[in-house]
Amino acid sequence: MRFLDILLGRTKPARSRLDPIFSMATAQVTLTAQLSQKPGRKAGICFRPVASSDFDKTEKELNELLQISSRTTSTEVKHEQDSFGFHWVILEDEQFEDLVNTIYLVSQTLQEHGFGERLLAAVFSFEEKGQPIYWIYNYKRGKFYPFVSREGQQRDNAIELRMASIMEKELPMESSLEQWYPLWGIPF
Repeated sequence: MRFLDILLGRTKPARSRLDPIFSMATAQVTLTAQLSQKPGRKAGICFRPVASSDFDKTEKELNELLQISSRTTSTEVKHEQDSFGFHWVILEDEQFEDLVNTIYLVSQTLQEHGFGERLLAAVFSFEEKGQPIYWIYNYKRGKFYPFVSREGQQRDNAIELRMASIMEKELPMESSLEQWYPLWGIPF
């Protein structure tokens, strides 16, 4: 940070951390074996779009990359806008590793074009006894946390804490519970 930035109180946004995303590929083995969580066929990445020609070009390039990627994998791609104005890239694939790799590809493309600070979260779906469970990756903090929703926008905190304690050796876990933000209305 430059001296003038310090004097004026300006700060740069935290750079998004991408590499920890790959730890989900190996962690899914533990999630299946120790927690009986079956990997879902869907994952998504949520980011805040920008009204600019540079961002439009980046989105076009990203869509082209996703089309090329889907030819080598069986990953299906959809785009959605949520009620808060965030853009979701929703992926569906039988192969969990393909979901992890494609999430990384989207993240890396946005970061390389200067939009890494726009990344909010990556979400990986799992299922336990018919109940959806989400593992959320917070880009700014470079950490994962579980999200188990119940009816009426309630969370099952006891299950979330148990899952986090089991997975702390497999995934970079968010230690500050205040940072375990719920993502209500995940579009998959």
